[in-house]
Amino acid sequence: MSTDTIINKVQQSGLITIDLEDYFDSGEKVLFDIKNYLHEGIILKEKDFRAFLKEHNWEQYAGKNVAITCSVDAIIPTWAYMLVTTKLQPYANLIVFGTLKDLHAKIFSQAITKINAADYTQAKVVIKGCGKLEVPVSAYVELTNKLLPVVSSIMYGEPCSTVPVYKQLK
Repeated sequence: MSTDTIINKVQQSGLITIDLEDYFDSGEKVLFDIKNYLHEGIILKEKDFRAFLKEHNWEQYAGKNVAITCSVDAIIPTWAYMLVTTKLQPYANLIVFGTLKDLHAKIFSQAITKINAADYTQAKVVIKGCGKLEVPVSAYVELTNKLLPVVSSIMYGEPCSTVPVYKQLK
């Protein structure tokens, strides 16, 4: 009988996997669309808008990630977005101008700022490529840029099946 032991070559390789999903804030994402507060769907009336802002229940955004936008073709003055921000800021976790897709990308961007590149000095890093969440390409670019100065190599995918992205010259 053979007593061959199964050897986990991936584990022995010294690869460190970074899964961006581990850093993602999964809090609720909300779209605040100014179109809902336009007069006749096309004009922002300052007096009416300020009255709405004063009476709106802003506490409902507590702990949420909010994208502010106007989804119709209307000219919205910059100060309108700024006013909404002043109301959201005491409650919301994160506020961005743009779509829910923009918000999603910003959440990943903030997550990447929490990664200490020095922890990966001379490491062989695999940036995980598949998961439950859709990770924007911008997050992969940002993380690669952050790690390049310190790592010995960067790969993309899963430790058992990677695509080489970068290898430090010796």
